[in-house]
Amino acid sequence: MKTLQECIKEAGEKGVAIGHFNVSDSEGFRAVVDSAKELGVPVIIGVSEKERSFLGVAEIRALVTVEKDKGQLVFLNADHTYSVEASMEAVDNHFDSVIIDGAEKPFFENIMMTKEVVKYTKEKYPDMIVEGELGFIGTGSMLRDEIPDGVSEETQTTVEDAKTFVHETCVDLFAPSVGNVHGLVKGGEPKLNIARIKAIAEAVSVPLVLHGASGNTDEDVSAAIDAGIRIVHINTELRQAYKKGIEKGMSSDELAPYKFMAEGVEEMKKIVTQKLKVFNKLS
Repeated sequence: MKTLQECIKEAGEKGVAIGHFNVSDSEGFRAVVDSAKELGVPVIIGVSEKERSFLGVAEIRALVTVEKDKGQLVFLNADHTYSVEASMEAVDNHFDSVIIDGAEKPFFENIMMTKEVVKYTKEKYPDMIVEGELGFIGTGSMLRDEIPDGVSEETQTTVEDAKTFVHETCVDLFAPSVGNVHGLVKGGEPKLNIARIKAIAEAVSVPLVLHGASGNTDEDVSAAIDAGIRIVHINTELRQAYKKGIEKGMSSDELAPYKFMAEGVEEMKKIVTQKLKVFNKLS
């Protein structure tokens, strides 16, 4: 079976992006994997530190392993990991990739902690991918009244800082701040800085990742992919759809969890399928 690294390379050759979707339970996992399977495209399952704690590291790894054994191109990412120690836990459990997120740290501190994770990872599992992040885009998948403090055009990742960061850390993937915001902004998402994405993609030697893409228009995301984005993260829209579906299921007299929760799965699948079609340029 192809590795995640090979799938990312292939995405670059095709000019498309791999979808990354966060889950908190087996129902969400089923929605993401089934959608990817129906479209015949690879997909990345993301679990943040809190999602890993809720679902269980062994449990999510088992779910992914079962699908891989069937030949499904599904990969497991330790999303937004904020310390070296937590990153090492993901490495020790041999995830396909880990994101060491030092975006809120000072530039030099972010570089040093990212380098430490890269060194530990490559010594233990050379095939495992490490992603670094530079530039603050807010934290948490939630509905926001306004753009978070500290997120502005002035604080977006510069080309020079991106080059320095990637060179010093030797990361496999790089996530910049380019107008993207975690969560959904009720008044509308800011437009992505496509010119900045293109400039960074041309300046660094590794694929780029777009975090916080919930709420961005299909046109904006497609332009970002054309500019060099190779992985796109979606979470808040999935959570919103899941909650909507479960509320619909529970409004009936149905008592069986596998029936009323199925409504949540179906709502999630609608979002995942639509996003995967955009990311993979499918009609």
